[in-house]
Amino acid sequence: MDSIDRKILRELQREPQLAMVELAERVGLSHTPCWRRVRKLEIEGVIQGRALLLDPDKLGYPISVYAELTLKTHDEATLQRFEAMVHDHPQIVECFAMSGQSDYIMRILARSISDYEKFMRTTLLRFPGVGSINSSFALKTVKIAPGIPID
Repeated sequence: MDSIDRKILRELQREPQLAMVELAERVGLSHTPCWRRVRKLEIEGVIQGRALLLDPDKLGYPISVYAELTLKTHDEATLQRFEAMVHDHPQIVECFAMSGQSDYIMRILARSISDYEKFMRTTLLRFPGVGSINSSFALKTVKIAPGIPID
């Protein structure tokens, strides 16, 4: 990856909807070579997609819950079923397998605290192998940076 690829990535992170002609102009290339570089970055998996960022508050999800889950069992079948179930629930917007005290940490969007409690009781506690859940509620968002530093 060279400096032009990095320029392309910085520009696309700033403005994912940028037209190829404008992108090429900003990075100092003509349209076709720029398109080829973007396509190569996509094929290599450097660019995984483009996302539209929405405000959860304005869409009725003002509560962000960070749930740390510990599993009772860690066999491969349980882990695979657990992770598959995570994908089935759109209110789980992030989930990471962790080292340390918790096996997973996830961010869950909720309409209210009681909405989260219902989700926890009827859904999370029924995930395969769940032994315990420790939930923390975000008081305010200080920073969400969807981009990645590009040196």
